[in-house]
Amino acid sequence: MSLRLATLLAATATMGLAAGVFGLYSHTIMRGLGKTDDRTFVGAFQAMDRAIMNPLFMFTFFGALLFSGAAAVLHRGDDFRDVLPWLVAAGLMYLVVVVITLAVNVPLNDALKAAGDPARIDVAQARADFHEDRWVALNWVRTVLSTAAFLALCWALVLHGRATAEDTAAGRVEATQAAHPGGWA
Repeated sequence: MSLRLATLLAATATMGLAAGVFGLYSHTIMRGLGKTDDRTFVGAFQAMDRAIMNPLFMFTFFGALLFSGAAAVLHRGDDFRDVLPWLVAAGLMYLVVVVITLAVNVPLNDALKAAGDPARIDVAQARADFHEDRWVALNWVRTVLSTAAFLALCWALVLHGRATAEDTAAGRVEATQAAHPGGWA
C-alpha cells in the first residue's frame, strides 16, 4: 500500500469517526439531555465533556484534519488531478468544523464545567449561561460539514482507485509493447 493511499484511508476513517461523534451528539445525546431537568443536564454534560477529552477522541478530531491535509499534499500532480479537489474540499469543510469547535463549542463546554458541582450551584443559571440552543445549532453545522467532508473523502477514494487502476493498466500496455516491439504476429 502506498503512503498516498494509506493517508487517504486514515483521513477517511478519522473523518467518519468524527462525523459520527458530532452526529451522535446532534440526533441523540443533546435531544435526550434537552428533555432533562437542569441538574441532570448540567451533571451529565459535565461528565460527558470530561470523558470525551481522551487520546482516542483527540486523535480522531485532529487526525481528520491532519490526514486530510496530508492526503491533499500527497495527491498533487497530474495522475490524481481528479482526486485533489475532493480532498481540498473535505479539508476546508473540516477546518470550519475545527474552528467552530475551538471558538464556540469548547469555550461553552469549559464554562459549564467551570460552573462547578451541580449539587452546589444554581443549575438553572448554569444551563442558561451555557447557551444550549447555540451549542446545539452549531453542533448541527459541525455534523453536516463533517459528514459532507467524509462523503468527499469517500469519493476521493473511488477516484484514487480509478486513477491507480488506469495507471496500472497503462503500465501493463507499455510493458507488453516493450516485450513485443513488433507487435503480435
